[in-house]
This record gives sequence, C-alpha cells and structure tokens, in this order.
Amino acid sequence: MEFSVDKQEFLRELNLTQGVVERKTTIPILSNLLCEAKGNTLTITATDLELTIRTSCDAKVKKEGAGTIPAKKLLELVRLLPDGEIKFKLLDNHWVQVVSDRKTYKLVGMSKENFPSVPATPHVLVALPAGLISNMIAKTSFAISMEESRYTLSGAKLLLKPDAVSIVATDGHRLALVEADHKFAGLNAEVGVLVPKKAMAELKNLAAEGAEDAEIEFSQDESNLFFRTGKRLLISRKLTGQFPNYEAVLPRDNNKIIALDRDELNDALRRVSQLADSRSRAVKMAFTQEGVELSASSPEYGEAREIIEKPYKGDPITVGFNATYMLDFLAAAVQGLISVELKDEQSAGQLRPLGDDKFRYRYVIMPMRI
Repeated sequence: MEFSVDKQEFLRELNLTQGVVERKTTIPILSNLLCEAKGNTLTITATDLELTIRTSCDAKVKKEGAGTIPAKKLLELVRLLPDGEIKFKLLDNHWVQVVSDRKTYKLVGMSKENFPSVPATPHVLVALPAGLISNMIAKTSFAISMEESRYTLSGAKLLLKPDAVSIVATDGHRLALVEADHKFAGLNAEVGVLVPKKAMAELKNLAAEGAEDAEIEFSQDESNLFFRTGKRLLISRKLTGQFPNYEAVLPRDNNKIIALDRDELNDALRRVSQLADSRSRAVKMAFTQEGVELSASSPEYGEAREIIEKPYKGDPITVGFNATYMLDFLAAAVQGLISVELKDEQSAGQLRPLGDDKFRYRYVIMPMRI
C-alpha cells in the first residue's frame, strides 16, 4: 500500500472516526483505523464492534493495498503536520511510513487480517433529511439513560411513519419527545428502531457535517442499523428489547399552566441552582398570582430565591424539579415562550416551547420531594 493525501481533507475524515475508536480496549486492533487505498480513493474504517464508521477521501494511489494505523497517534501527528501532501507507505511487519515535506515518521501498525469485517449494506428503506434529524437528536439525546443496566433505556426510539418522524428518549426520571411532519417516499408502514446513545451522537455529527439539504439513507438488517450520507457510512448494532410505552406517561390533564420566557427562566434557574444541594440539584418552584418563585437551599452553600413576575390564574402550587433536567430542556428549546404545565405536586410536569412551528416538542419531568 502506497498513497498520498491532502492534509486538510484527510484530517476532516479522521476527526469523524475518533468518536468510534476504542481508547481503552482489551482488543488492540480496535484502537487502529483500517486504511484501504484503491483506485483514486482512500477508505478509512473505525469500529468498537458495536459501532462502525466508514468514510473516504481522494487520494493519489501509487500501490493499492490496506493496512491498520493507530488512530489516536495518527490524528495527533496529522494535526501537527504542515498543510499540503502527506505520503503513506506500508512497510514490513505492518509498520506505516508517513512523509510530509522532509519529515519522516514510522507508526507501528497491525495486521489488517485482524480487523473486524464490515457487514454489507442492505437496500435503502428511506431517506432522512439530515438537518431535521440532527435537530431532533439535539432535542432528545440528553434524556437517554446513562445506566448501562437499564438496557432498553440506553438508546432512543426512532419512529418512522409514511408522513411523520419522531424520536423519544427517557431515563425514567424525564422523557423528551419530538415529532415532525415529513413525507417518506416508498414507506408504507410504521418502522420503529432503538438507536444506542453513542450511535445517536455519531449520527448527529454525521448529519451536521453534510450540506443543509443533505439526506441520510437509512436501512437495516436483522442486527444492524445503517446510515449513509455521501461517502460516509455509520453502522450501529440494534438495541433489542421493549422500549417503554411512553404514550402512557404523557400528561393528559395538566391544567395549571403558565407561559414563561425561555431565557428568563433559564437564567433564573442557573442562578438559583448554584445554591441547590449538589446531589439532588432540587429547585422549588412555587406558582402564585404574583408569578413563579424559584428557590433552593443547601447546608453547604446557603439559600437562593428569585421571583419571575408573570400572571398566573390557576390554583397555587409548589413543586420541586431537578434543575439540571430543566436546564437540559431549555438549552434545546427554541427562544420564546415555554409552557409549564402541572397537575399537582406528585404528578409529572410537562414543558413545551410555544414558538416552535417546525417540531412538536414535549418534555415530561418527574417532580422531586422537597
């Protein structure tokens, strides 16, 4: 294998692979990238066995072939090299020589035979608008559970219908649901899949890299999900199991409602939560005719109290919420008014952005005992 590539083009594709490469692994080959030079293209593959990304860039190929190169060291080296052409040559014992201008380096590679094979991509099911999917992931992925033991909650549910798409994520304490209208050509039935958290993050990166009108071709086989946009392909193992019946927990009769400015609520929460208990992050919200009083206290830090003056006509109610959960939602919501909808002190609250005409976005959050 012998080829040369432009530094900036190569670096852009290398950066896309880094989220997949295993840093600490008992399988050394997973810390490497598989580089394949053929025709006038260099194909780069990274995998952690659960998630695989394959991308490519233009190359001047002198000798076709393939080899593996340590991913982290390759990225660090390429970043530090001057702009221009970088030459690569596979040497004996799987070492790879890197030449830039008059600078020469040799990296210890491994046999390409040890690199896991990549499954073949099945026929395309639908084309997803990249911008739409990227936005929807940003509005939901933070609610995916961090606990690996809660297997079916460690991903988000992607639901495709002939004329709509939705993504829902929950960790048992909060739930984020976003829906958007979109007609999918050739889709005649509902398709629902569970996408792992790490795959959601990489899919968002992939979608953000494309042009505004880019599309992501989605397909699946029995055990994998495939997302392709242009020359980039993301393959993720499916999460198996039953996702909770989220529709059953969506509030139906939250009749205590107040509309608050997103930025005003966000800023007040950030200030008040500075003095909240560091473990519970609990902030008390008292709804009265004067508006909403936010308060927090902890023996270690002190007390905080702020009032957001806003007309409220419902019955007075005081409820506690995790400030971090609230701030996660506010960071993802569009600017404008946020509808805060409550039933009582023990029932789940619901937040909705009122100024979002592109998405139907609901955030359900369980109250805390205060």
